[in-house]
Amino acid sequence: MNNKEKKIDFDFLVRENIKTMRPYSSARDEFNEINSGDMIFLDANENPFENGLNRYPDPHQKVLKEVLAKIKNVNSNNIVIGNGSDEVLDLLFRAFCEPNVDNIITLPPTYGMYGVLANLNAIENKKVLLTDDFQPNVSSILNRVNHKTKIIFLCSPNNPTGNTFLDKNIIEIVENFNGLVVIDEAYIDFSDKPSWLKKINQYPNLVIIQTLSKAYGMAGLRLGLVYASEQIITILEKIKPPYNVNSISQKLAIEKLASMKYLYEIEELKKEREKVMKALVQCKIVTEIFPSETNFILFRVDNATLQYNQFLENGIVVRNRSNDSLCRGCLRITIGTPLENEKVIELLKKLKNV
Repeated sequence: MNNKEKKIDFDFLVRENIKTMRPYSSARDEFNEINSGDMIFLDANENPFENGLNRYPDPHQKVLKEVLAKIKNVNSNNIVIGNGSDEVLDLLFRAFCEPNVDNIITLPPTYGMYGVLANLNAIENKKVLLTDDFQPNVSSILNRVNHKTKIIFLCSPNNPTGNTFLDKNIIEIVENFNGLVVIDEAYIDFSDKPSWLKKINQYPNLVIIQTLSKAYGMAGLRLGLVYASEQIITILEKIKPPYNVNSISQKLAIEKLASMKYLYEIEELKKEREKVMKALVQCKIVTEIFPSETNFILFRVDNATLQYNQFLENGIVVRNRSNDSLCRGCLRITIGTPLENEKVIELLKKLKNV
């Protein structure tokens, strides 16, 4: 298929009630010149006594979007910012999936919130297992698609497996599916592979999810990002809560992004990841280690419950992913500071299988 000829019927994809609804118009929507000299703001029923927090935040996060647009080399009109990735994912369900009618496709093992949000929004979740090497089973995915399938979720780099999906697999899905293809790139900054951001103008059904929680070190601010065509962004902006990102989160995010400290931290974490990987290779209880393009490593052990408890007894909390599809006997460990990783490496030398 020539992707330049690909057309998406958004009139079909968008829920009927969303097409006709009128978005809430806040005071800051009607007059958003917050730094407008000597203007007296008596339009939003705010407390007038200045304390740095008495005014509502910019509902469209204009300054933060401009900063992100420059960093990511996209247009600010291609961005929606949410209160964490979970909010922006939920917006996609509420805009495009009709409860008790439509369905989505997810690829276990993957990020669990896709399924939680499907349940919350009364949407059928069709699960298609990844292959044994943790790649999308493209033919099985496309075979599960019907006229009620609105979204396919691809987590790449994937959580909990740590790998990215092959470009050819993603392209085949995007070009042969007329619903939304959502690529969750929460961990993309730890990968040497490029983001799919540059493809959003080429593929009108492509949606990219990113976050400031991982590589950028702002998990406490709860900032999730959607990058997509202006048509999709307009729909999401229509239904998002008017003041979903508070003033403090916007201010601190702008300051932290300007410092560019995250660039050093990303490279440091990649180096530390290799140190921990080498230590896992030498660990006797480890039976399999999976390649990682994230800030964590998934590895299989001979007794996951026993070894998980041994980590706990030594003051280190990891994740037991044994209940996830294809992850039987697997633990997942996040890459910490150099000092924390040294403690992990020393412990790996001592862990036992009995």
